[in-house]
Amino acid sequence: MTAPEAPFDAPWQAQLFALTVAMNEAGHFSWSEWAGVFGPKVQSAEASVYWEVWSEALITLLQDKGIACAATVQALTAAWQAAARATPHGHPITLAAPNTSA
Repeated sequence: MTAPEAPFDAPWQAQLFALTVAMNEAGHFSWSEWAGVFGPKVQSAEASVYWEVWSEALITLLQDKGIACAATVQALTAAWQAAARATPHGHPITLAAPNTSA
């Protein structure tokens, strides 16, 4: 599989790419670690799901490195999607601070 012709079809793809680069630059994982996770996933995927596979690879690294567990990633994804649906078009999306009191 090859990368799509246009690098980003949607803003979330550019943000995902930037997040991955920032995490690499912060030392959370090396590019060889990234390639070891992303490479096998993307080789067997259709071009139409390139960025979904990218996202899955990043989530795998987050879990493998102990940065975030699957439940945390799922909760943040759900919170982001809910905030996006509730935000009027053209306005910035904001997430509420997580409730840390127990």
